Amino acid sequence: MRARAALILVLFTLGLQVRTLAHEVPNEVTVLAFLKPEGQTLRFLVRAPMKSLRDISFPLKGDGYLDIATADPALRDAATLWISDFVDLYENGEKLPKPSVRAVKAELPSSRAFASYDQAIANVLGPALPDDTNMYWEQGMLDVLFEYPIASQDSRFAIRPGFTRLGLQVNVGLTLVSPGKPERVFDVHADVGTVELDPRWHQAAWLFVKEGFWHILDGTDHLLFLLCLVVPFRRFRPLLVVITAFTVAHSVTLIASAYDFAPDSLWFPPLVELLIATSIFYMAIENIIGTGIERRWVMTFAFGLVHGFGFSFLLRERLQFAGSHLLSSLLAFNVGVELGQMLVLAVLIPALGLLFTRVVQERLGIVLLSAVVAHTAWHWMTERWAVVSKFPIPELDAAAVASLMRWAMAVIATVLFLWVMSGVVRRWEGLGSDARADAN
Repeated sequence: MRARAALILVLFTLGLQVRTLAHEVPNEVTVLAFLKPEGQTLRFLVRAPMKSLRDISFPLKGDGYLDIATADPALRDAATLWISDFVDLYENGEKLPKPSVRAVKAELPSSRAFASYDQAIANVLGPALPDDTNMYWEQGMLDVLFEYPIASQDSRFAIRPGFTRLGLQVNVGLTLVSPGKPERVFDVHADVGTVELDPRWHQAAWLFVKEGFWHILDGTDHLLFLLCLVVPFRRFRPLLVVITAFTVAHSVTLIASAYDFAPDSLWFPPLVELLIATSIFYMAIENIIGTGIERRWVMTFAFGLVHGFGFSFLLRERLQFAGSHLLSSLLAFNVGVELGQMLVLAVLIPALGLLFTRVVQERLGIVLLSAVVAHTAWHWMTERWAVVSKFPIPELDAAAVASLMRWAMAVIATVLFLWVMSGVVRRWEGLGSDARADAN
């Protein structure tokens, strides 16, 4: 009896495991979609892998293939339960009611119908696959056309693509096809939240202010660089010059990168990350040695150019949400970065002042903090150099020579700018010294 009970328990456990595997959530899923407003109807075309549509009883033939002739009701249920129930669409800020399912179709995974909107709409409204098509349901694709009632095709639309239940990671390729306007393509994750498909300038600006603010607070390397900048200074005037130099520099390269003036090669992002680590290490060592503090703004400007490229890597993905407001979004991102820096400085400066007056002598504290930062940056440098060294040396073709000439001209202009500004800063700091002398 014990052996029989054990055997039953084992078979039951195996049955649960098989059932779990049969309904396992896919690791990575790609959903393709088109949105097109036409008159007073918003058409929403979606293609999703059927393996993600779990717990749906699709009709099968005796050999296990999908019974296409009788699959329409199950496909419509899957489209409602797994797609439209979790996707929200908005017209001018107002949530649209649930859509009607205009058409559904089971497709072969090799189908290229979603290469364009016209092909996709013609395919889903066309005849179903032949009844004798042999396709396991887990291998198929579900094409579905939803229709939403709208007030006008000229409205502004937004979407919350709630496809998160379809897989552990769901990538959504969405194309907005607006009448009389160029197509706008979005590549987002299903958990991105609400996306304004044609934002007004203030919507785009507010989005990028938040992006810049949180990016500076989440970026450990940028925070350590700010710490190295702030540690040696106690007076507002020289610190203002340093922070301004950093702001101007990263703004220049951020905007240049957004307008495709930066290299788009695979080796460039790892190189920038290496240079960012090098900038932190250099500043930390300079703090320890105690030299170059008077002209720190020059090195800060140079390293700020590098950090601007680092900021731009985030924006390459996020600029798709700027709509037609590229420049204002870039400026808004910079505003967010500066707000984040101001918050960091508002916390750092009093904290350092308290540390150096109550805990440790100032010079010793600067050396200890900078040594910890230098140690961290050195490890980053070695790790990032290992990545950069794997890339082959770029070939020096005509395009590369032209790019080098452009950057050489930019470097020369930067050097001239620094030379001019050096005189301005010396004069400004001299005025500040004279004012303090008169006050004494």
